[in-house]
Amino acid sequence: MPPPPETPSHIIHPISSLSPPSNSRTWQSAPHPTLPLIATACSDRTVRVYSLTSFTLLHSITGGHKRSVRAVSWKPGVKGQSVLATGSFDASAGVWRRDERGLEEGYSRRRESQDDDDDEEDDENDYQFSCILDGHESEIKSLSWSPSGQYLATCSRDKSVWIWEELEDDNFETVAVLQEHEGDVKCVAWHPEDDLLASASYDDTVRLYREDADDWVQVAMLDGHKKTVWWVEFEGSGMTAKDFRSEGESLSEERTHHMEQMKRRGPRLATSSDDCTVRIWHRIPKGAPAQASSNTGIPSIIRSMATDEEWVQEASLPQRHDRAVYSVSWSRKTGMIVSAGSDGKIVVYKERWTNQITNGVKADETTGLESANDEEDAPMTEWVVIAELFSAHDVFEINHVCWARRCDKGRRSEDEEVIISTGDDGEIRVWTLDE
Repeated sequence: MPPPPETPSHIIHPISSLSPPSNSRTWQSAPHPTLPLIATACSDRTVRVYSLTSFTLLHSITGGHKRSVRAVSWKPGVKGQSVLATGSFDASAGVWRRDERGLEEGYSRRRESQDDDDDEEDDENDYQFSCILDGHESEIKSLSWSPSGQYLATCSRDKSVWIWEELEDDNFETVAVLQEHEGDVKCVAWHPEDDLLASASYDDTVRLYREDADDWVQVAMLDGHKKTVWWVEFEGSGMTAKDFRSEGESLSEERTHHMEQMKRRGPRLATSSDDCTVRIWHRIPKGAPAQASSNTGIPSIIRSMATDEEWVQEASLPQRHDRAVYSVSWSRKTGMIVSAGSDGKIVVYKERWTNQITNGVKADETTGLESANDEEDAPMTEWVVIAELFSAHDVFEINHVCWARRCDKGRRSEDEEVIISTGDDGEIRVWTLDE
């Protein structure tokens, strides 16, 4: 019998709702990579861009799509402009641009002065519809820019994943149409450090792709979930390079070895599913022996004919959801994970060493290395639930959840984050995580 769950150590506290809310369902919210802005995809065919300093609406982007806007993604690394990609149930993707030259300093000044009236900024230039990307035969469910901004990935109910390359402003070329999935493709996400793409599907699998000899190919398939995989997200760039679990104590030889293994493996992958679970996967470095199976009884490595990378299930997070988990987000600041879904709950998980003291009892001290084989080490970390919030959007489902940098006047440090939840009620709600 599993041990009873621990009492959560943190609470999820409401700050505000973004105002005004949408009059229809909201699907996803994406924080801007550098500015205190967040874009929300709405079923009324609009995208709403809100301020994260005042929590008020700055722009309503309209006119580009004929049906619900399902997904949004900001292009990273763009100077002087904000570039936003939108994916719609009308089977098209749109690209929007707005001149931001000089505005970044203005946003910073407003954040420092906390003059909320300044958020009613002089908007002579709104977001301009730049181009439309057609090709999918059915609804686009998700899209994502690569870390370099060179590629835009889209996925659809038509079971395909498309990769578009931006040759120059407003000029895109289709470089790949990937049709490995056997069902509706729900989500796409890029690895933060190289051009490796992950996709999740109604066929219960996650596929990974990369370019090989001028062609994009599937390099791995993850087949551990029992139902639809709704979301995939990689660990933030650089997270595995720092010891975010040690809490100041010196590292033992075993823990130092474990951290070195994490660096070699690179960023991990989080997935969530209709089977009510959130799972963590990692890549086995080339040359390392593979595990035969995971301790859950699920085969830890599933190879497709084209596989040249090996990924294993590292952990299944404590199950707190009793309905589909639609979204997970991995904090780049703390390494914590937040999840939300059909049951209206928000759950926050934290990773820790397995031999930390819990309720006065120290865990088994034999959880260090038991073999010279790098990939046969006993688990040295575990995930625990540190906060859980029921009915975060009353009786409505939560379609998306993410971490964002806190920018309002109540922020307690430059590194503080907030949780943003987006629901069927049209509300986008902002929460803090407090001890």
